[in-house]
Amino acid sequence: MAGMMAGVSRVVGDVVETGEMIAFKHTIFALPFAVISLITAASPDWPSARTWIWVGVAMVSARTAAMAFNRLADHSIDSMNPRTAGRALPAGRLSRRFAWTVTGISAAVFIVAVANLNALCLALAPPTLAFLLGYSYTKRLTAASHLWLGLALGIAPIGAWIAVTAHLAWPPVILASAVCLWVAGFDIIYSLQDESFDRAHSLHSLPAQLGGRRALILARTFHVLAFVGFLLFAAAAGGGWIRYSAVIVAGVILAWQHRAVMADGLDAVGTAFFTANGTLAVWMSILFVIAKLTGA
Repeated sequence: MAGMMAGVSRVVGDVVETGEMIAFKHTIFALPFAVISLITAASPDWPSARTWIWVGVAMVSARTAAMAFNRLADHSIDSMNPRTAGRALPAGRLSRRFAWTVTGISAAVFIVAVANLNALCLALAPPTLAFLLGYSYTKRLTAASHLWLGLALGIAPIGAWIAVTAHLAWPPVILASAVCLWVAGFDIIYSLQDESFDRAHSLHSLPAQLGGRRALILARTFHVLAFVGFLLFAAAAGGGWIRYSAVIVAGVILAWQHRAVMADGLDAVGTAFFTANGTLAVWMSILFVIAKLTGA
């Protein structure tokens, strides 16, 4: 009995460590915008249950593959950075073989998922995976890595739209652009924590390249443009006071985020990164769903 309990404890521990390795909770950033795109693309109807399921599987598996691969690519860097040295892979709680297994299985599940949507989704799957995994090396090469990450998450509403309609259109491109700028902006804020480390190790984050103050100005600019993009998408999705309210909520949260970072410095970065941006994504999706339900 004791042996069985020990085995169960190890399995639970591995699951928890895997969730930490792939930062599963950060799925909250992209998934709500996929929902917004899905219900808008299907208008005036709703996506089928089959589409909901396979889009969900595709999103989670693609992100899992990308994050596990990112941990592998950044293993040596994470080991040197005091902020990340305690993560599961550099701390030795999970092995590189395990991370490679998670990456491979997740990529395979992603291919199966998109194959169950439509031919265009399947055709776009290999370049999408290459783009998502390729992000892991961009910080070594260019300070535009923040925008690469933004576009990696911006793919979600584009993919969701294609899953429903089997073609691309302007509304998801507008939403993807807004998501890209939103993510790039808060990733710049998050990178403030590693400004000195990145500069010392020749990593090309914008805070390391420009300094924290200038990087924050650029992040603020990205978020203003993201707000405009959300507004344009709300209009393209049919307008209405509820959709525009969703954009106003996003604007208020973005403004609070920058005010918090300016007032409290790096102490507020964690809150600004996860709590504020997760709240923004969730509330926007909730309000867009309500708008669809009520026709308002």
